[in-house]
Amino acid sequence: MGKITLRRYTNLAATIHILKSRHISLLSPAFWDDRNDAFFMKSYKERKSAKSVLALCFAEASETYHHWRVFSHGSDGTCIEFDKDSLLSTFYNNQKIRFDSVRYEKIDDLKQIIPDTDQLPFLKRFPYLDEKEFRIIYTDCDASIEAKDFEIDLSAIGRISLSPWMPSPLSKSVVATLRSIEGCARLKVSRSTLIENEKWKAIARAEYSRD
Repeated sequence: MGKITLRRYTNLAATIHILKSRHISLLSPAFWDDRNDAFFMKSYKERKSAKSVLALCFAEASETYHHWRVFSHGSDGTCIEFDKDSLLSTFYNNQKIRFDSVRYEKIDDLKQIIPDTDQLPFLKRFPYLDEKEFRIIYTDCDASIEAKDFEIDLSAIGRISLSPWMPSPLSKSVVATLRSIEGCARLKVSRSTLIENEKWKAIARAEYSRD
């Protein structure tokens, strides 16, 4: 069985920061686009009497158009693929950290069984099911902070994909730049071919030649 991957959809600036600093940051969910989701996190914080609740989200699903368009749209988008076990080893034995896959529930179902407080950070509405999200949650009852950095081993990164909307001539320079960062010379970096794949187009050309 192959390694299990967690995908972090982000942007080029954040990717460079991760590679150069060798840190990954958990941030406040207060301004998440999904206001229902942000409210659940706020409710969790209040119920726990916590001063800080921070989060970092990943996708357990394979690469999809949805993930690129929603979370990393634009030519500077990136997708960092982490080996799940290697990444999570960073957080072992930290009592303030919890991580789990997100559960997607229908409103009528949850009305029948009110979720426990500790379940709130890992619940989303059913229409978001295709995201297949995985979350790392940091809860601090003593300090009020907006971000928390954790040191990671760059070997936990299996691959970095550049935005499928990045012009091909630019991607070559970006790949070279990322590999020039200390410790990244052998890093797997390439532009996603999701929206334009030559192997896929070759199938149509072959079909055409048989007509």
